[in-house]
Amino acid sequence: MPRLLAFWVSLVSSLLLFSGVLAQDDAALNAELGRLNNQSLHWGPYRPNLYFGVRQRAPNSLLTGLMWSNVDSYQVARDNLRYTCEQHQGMAGYGWDEYDIRKGGVQTVHDSGNGVDITTSFVKVPGGVHGGSWAARVKGVPRPGVPDDARTQVILFLGQEGFGSTLEPLANGDSNGFPEDVTFTGRSDSLGDFKVSITKGTGEHPSSGTDFDEDQDLEKTAVQSLMVPPELLWQAKSIAMRQIGEHMNEMVPRINQEAPPPTWQMYGLPTKAGPGNAHLVQKIFEGEFEFDILFSSASAGEDLTPEHLTKEIKETTKSFGERFTAVFAPQAPFTADQYKTFGHSMFSNLLGGIGYFQGSHLVDRSYASEYEEDDDGFWDAAADARSRKQQSLEGPYELFSSIPSRPFFPRGFLWDEGFHLLPIADWDLDLTLEIVKSWFNLMDEDGWIPREMILGEEARSKVPEEFQVQYPHYANPPTLFFVIDTYISKLQNLDASAAQQQKALSNEKTPGTSSFLDNKSLGLDYLRQLYPLMRRQFYWFKKTQAGDIKSYDREAYSSKEAYRWRGRTPRHVLTSGMDDYPRPQPPSPAELHVDLMSWVGLMAKTLINVAQTIGATEDVDAFTKVVDGIEHNLDDLHWSEKEGCYCDATINDYEENELVCHKGYVSLMPFLTGLLKADSPKLGKVLDLIGDEDELWSNHGIRSLSKKSEFYGTDENYWRSPVWVNINYMAVTQLYSVAMEAGPNQAKAKDLYSRLRKNLVDTIYTSWAETGFAWEQYNPETGAGQRTQHFTGWTSLVVKIMAMPDLSGSSGHVKDEL
Repeated sequence: MPRLLAFWVSLVSSLLLFSGVLAQDDAALNAELGRLNNQSLHWGPYRPNLYFGVRQRAPNSLLTGLMWSNVDSYQVARDNLRYTCEQHQGMAGYGWDEYDIRKGGVQTVHDSGNGVDITTSFVKVPGGVHGGSWAARVKGVPRPGVPDDARTQVILFLGQEGFGSTLEPLANGDSNGFPEDVTFTGRSDSLGDFKVSITKGTGEHPSSGTDFDEDQDLEKTAVQSLMVPPELLWQAKSIAMRQIGEHMNEMVPRINQEAPPPTWQMYGLPTKAGPGNAHLVQKIFEGEFEFDILFSSASAGEDLTPEHLTKEIKETTKSFGERFTAVFAPQAPFTADQYKTFGHSMFSNLLGGIGYFQGSHLVDRSYASEYEEDDDGFWDAAADARSRKQQSLEGPYELFSSIPSRPFFPRGFLWDEGFHLLPIADWDLDLTLEIVKSWFNLMDEDGWIPREMILGEEARSKVPEEFQVQYPHYANPPTLFFVIDTYISKLQNLDASAAQQQKALSNEKTPGTSSFLDNKSLGLDYLRQLYPLMRRQFYWFKKTQAGDIKSYDREAYSSKEAYRWRGRTPRHVLTSGMDDYPRPQPPSPAELHVDLMSWVGLMAKTLINVAQTIGATEDVDAFTKVVDGIEHNLDDLHWSEKEGCYCDATINDYEENELVCHKGYVSLMPFLTGLLKADSPKLGKVLDLIGDEDELWSNHGIRSLSKKSEFYGTDENYWRSPVWVNINYMAVTQLYSVAMEAGPNQAKAKDLYSRLRKNLVDTIYTSWAETGFAWEQYNPETGAGQRTQHFTGWTSLVVKIMAMPDLSGSSGHVKDEL
């Protein structure tokens, strides 16, 4: 039985036995589950801002990061040292070809700028009491058209965080370098004793140039050991460039200007090995190369070897393919092999974008009166308050989260995360719930969760200063509630029979089967712990984002259910997630936003679901009343019969209620969030708007704004025409739901569902095949991917869309589970 599979069978066996012995002690069982879960998630490429960087899911970690560049010319070597993922950096595509967070995977970087394809294969090997061991294989192959003897330098950075931790190389080298493997020994509180070995590997090396530098031997591995201020360990590339620069400065006096040495000789670092918290391990190759990085935990017993790694890579690749087919099997018309490869890449990069972030973030808790936004011109007053810079650092905090984009958004975003977790929940529900818990652990006593988590100096280095500060009156769409609904659906479908538990012990048990579903008591306990936090966040929304009905001439079923995004400016409502989408002008304290009301309604429906599931029946009536009020007020306050859609509201010069209709995603939100009932007379008009080619429909997905709008494609054109996959995914799922229910709109919904599903997949796939990347958004006219490159966050929802039923040739009467 494969080693990792055996570990999981053992884990589940232990849990079920533990459950039988301590059936009344859910807390103890939960603690044991947490311990075992943490072991399997302890290590990973949790530095997604790097092309390849491994760390622990804990503070004071051992850090690794891979750098490389071509060294055939000074300009390329200087400008093309790869480390952090960057947009438009001369890449023909990069990312994980296959990746399972509990096992490992294979990543390929097609570096056309350096003329080399770099493959990093990563595996985790459980064992011991410190999170197990791991290994990585780094392989480089010159790209087509590049000389076979192209020279590449590869630098592995090793950093050790934490006071009292140690890391140093064994003394098996000399001043010229290490002729064989390089092995570091280390110790830390969280890891105990460990070793890190970098193998000699295979590959040719360029001439050492001993006539130029008698201490240089490029066939050996160079090691430089340093003591670096701990807060600067993340700046590994700068550290490497400084060391190379200092070495070059020492060499300059010996250079023959008539016959200068080749670049690779100048870049070859001398060895200065010893104790330190930062180490540069440099290899310089000529042509194709390969070497391994082997981390062995002493508590695991056996040290890893290249043979172990070869075996684990093979097993990991095989198991990933089999599992993907079982979880996300593409349905017609996407059954060809190319869609499987595409799906592997999209989902693997979503999982490969999960990171561990730790540090302090900037928060303005001044609660300035201007932040109430109750007066005319409130946006200018709020800007003045922000300019006083009353923010301070809070923390440190920890966040375990997926990210939207490794090069541009390598941090956690609250409204993105709910979409990210929908496919992840199908693959590994326990991982999903771990990430949800991590986000809710950030909640303050009022119920606020920051909409963007920028933890530590490394994260802040990627964010313009004006966007770094978080404000505890700013909201964001609460998409984590989607995930809780998904979880409850799985709980409700749970068959906790003895036969199912017995199956959990068989060889069919694979990583991703949920311990929370295998033990319903645990599953309900998770909800009971999360429920008070969800309620707190809901009431924070109702308090801080309340809209005004009573002060104006507004007739509504409920006097309480109206909402307005705070953080509004004339050009933006960043807090809504749809930044530059047109809103009423000028901004007014009297505004009411239909999308925000829809989100609050979704929250209330989810809370009803949770309360009923855990038996908190006393809360069900209160939340049901909220939903009832919102469903009526959506029609009373936001429906325009003239325009045939939902609209934002404001007041006119006479302080009378006035609807401002900008047809697009905002108009669709009551439908997209599931608040528009199947028998609603409004539904047909909403479907007409979606399907109208002169309004929202395009051959590449639903446009964010109507083609007829005067604002279509104007200004920043961020949410003013492009196709966004997250909103289109919401549309696909709601259209499917209508298509499965008998009614006057069934045939129309079925047709829109089938065409939209095909258009979306074709658009995302075609752009990926042409460019090597997923994209933040897609052009509604051409289908071209645009804006942020390598956007493998919610764009990865395409794997769920491909796996949805094909209704193009069906009667639509059989309801399939999404």
